Amino acid sequence: MSERTIAAIATPLGDGGISVIRISGDEAISVADKCFVAYSGKELSELSGYQAAYGKVTDRDGNTLDDAVALVFLAPKSYTGENVVEISVHGGRVITRQILRRVLECGAVLATGGEFTKRAFLNGKLDLTKAESVMGLISARNDAAAKISRGAREGRISRDTENILGKLLETAASLAAFADYPDEDIPNLTQENFSALLDECYAKCEKLISTYDTGRAIREGINCAIVGKPNVGKSTLMNMLCGSDRSIVTDIAGTTRDVVENTVNIGDITLNLADTAGIHSTDDTVEKFGVDKAIEKIENAELLLAVFDNSTPLDDNDKHLLNSIKNKKCIVVLNKTDLYAAFDKKALSDFEIVEISAKNGNGSIELGNAISRICKTEMLSPDDTVLINERQRDCVRRALEAVTAARDALGIGMTLDAVGVCVDDAISALLELTGKRVTNEVCDEIFKRFCVGK
Repeated sequence: MSERTIAAIATPLGDGGISVIRISGDEAISVADKCFVAYSGKELSELSGYQAAYGKVTDRDGNTLDDAVALVFLAPKSYTGENVVEISVHGGRVITRQILRRVLECGAVLATGGEFTKRAFLNGKLDLTKAESVMGLISARNDAAAKISRGAREGRISRDTENILGKLLETAASLAAFADYPDEDIPNLTQENFSALLDECYAKCEKLISTYDTGRAIREGINCAIVGKPNVGKSTLMNMLCGSDRSIVTDIAGTTRDVVENTVNIGDITLNLADTAGIHSTDDTVEKFGVDKAIEKIENAELLLAVFDNSTPLDDNDKHLLNSIKNKKCIVVLNKTDLYAAFDKKALSDFEIVEISAKNGNGSIELGNAISRICKTEMLSPDDTVLINERQRDCVRRALEAVTAARDALGIGMTLDAVGVCVDDAISALLELTGKRVTNEVCDEIFKRFCVGK
């Protein structure tokens, strides 16, 4: 255990029903006893684990700061694996800060970002993938993101990783036995068995990596630009998706001259929306600036909603836009379907098309379904294992590359020692994923991104 006893506010700082100050470390209970007085007369050190006491927090002169409930956890049966006391007081910025300050006066030191969860990891209460899931749960922006992080917290990534590791360790053990006893008849030491094991590990690693992009779209959101020529209904579509008047809408073409941004949830996906100026040829300096910004969004957006007017014939501006988006991840939104159709749909044959009337709200469900299809989130089962950050993806990528190298080495008849080196590299990458073999620098980098108090 660490020699430092740490403390921090574990709830959002603001007005609320309660605030919680968390204390963890060898001296957590004695620190709390210096500032918490139970109305029963018992000290917290007299309580067994998972017991609570009702009392008050006092200042150094014995004056009451607030009524409180102190909940005691004894090591190792706590979140951090250390002695922990959680003091619940009335919510409020002033009183919460006063009580934290009092706890620090009594011998605790202020926790750094993620230090509680880091201690849980170091004390073997959870592996690195489960630790990383904690911030995913806290920052989840939709139900699907919460499910993904909850799955990681329950050990899905750990389970699948251990499954691959078991196969690789079996291979490594056979290779080590061969190196030590080259003249012995070692069971299962055949090229066919090695190939089968490596093929299985390859497939499992590849499947894990395939979940990353879809999971990222759910967790972090997709940068999505609404583009089109002037007066096709881009701003009306923006407002329909936002459920409010986020963009100014008039009958005058070119009302939007700059990028208007907002974040919305469409089913299981968070869209970081940008409503852009109408793309067209213009000599107006201000309009040209807006058009240039729109073109920049086309280049950088992860998803485009390209809006066309169903009630007007295809023109040169439409053709130019279609040409500029043909190699992009894109959904063509044919708007104003409540009006007489004059647009030639044949020009859209190479695109995913959704017909809507943004003014009336028609087609919003179909548009949401199309976004799910193109981002592949509809194929993601709630029970799937999903990698939740770039570090995890990189570990599995390196394991996959090492397994690929082992397969190649085996296929061209290289010595089993060479195959073993590749297998060891794959094992190292996966042990880093779960945290069983990770440097202090990597560990510090992970946990410093956590909020203080978690």
